[in-house]
Amino acid sequence: MDEFVQYLQSVDVGVAYTLLALAAFAEYIAPPLPGDAVALAGIVLAATAGWSPLFVHLSLTAGSLVGGHAAWAFGRGLARREGRWPGWMKGARATRLLARTRQAFERHGSVILAANRFLPAMRAFFFVGAGLSAVPLRAVYLWGGLSAALWNAALLALGYALGSAAALEDAYATYAIAALTLVLVAALAWWVRGRLKV
Repeated sequence: MDEFVQYLQSVDVGVAYTLLALAAFAEYIAPPLPGDAVALAGIVLAATAGWSPLFVHLSLTAGSLVGGHAAWAFGRGLARREGRWPGWMKGARATRLLARTRQAFERHGSVILAANRFLPAMRAFFFVGAGLSAVPLRAVYLWGGLSAALWNAALLALGYALGSAAALEDAYATYAIAALTLVLVAALAWWVRGRLKV
């Protein structure tokens, strides 16, 4: 993260805020990209170098909203072309998975989207699933926006409380491991439950 902090300090602050928004957006388009590392760098600079916490928050939240919209649009595009999907996407397992995804969004769509930002590396998939499940765009913006706003506010508060890049990075890494572990356990339980019903 130190490299991102140094780079953001080296460019015009307006460009830096734009880069924060682009990093947040990129997480939804190409999840392996280190969007969170850039976001954490911006939060460190807000906490330690006098950057505007409001503009950092707005940049990250705006990028998340646009990225979530793009992932949702991809899911909607897939749904509209369902008849032309390749064979591996029409098999029994894929069909059951899609049906269960749509059922989950029908029952708990607002909760799923509200939780998305708190689950590292999984965020884009929730919005693709929302698109496949025909969740209205207004709901995507409402619940996805709320999730992003709360997550970014929590990171800013943590950045101010910890006061250093190293401490913030360690805290985020610990949280990410715990969150991904919970996601994997929940996914395994969901899979086992589905298998038992077959």
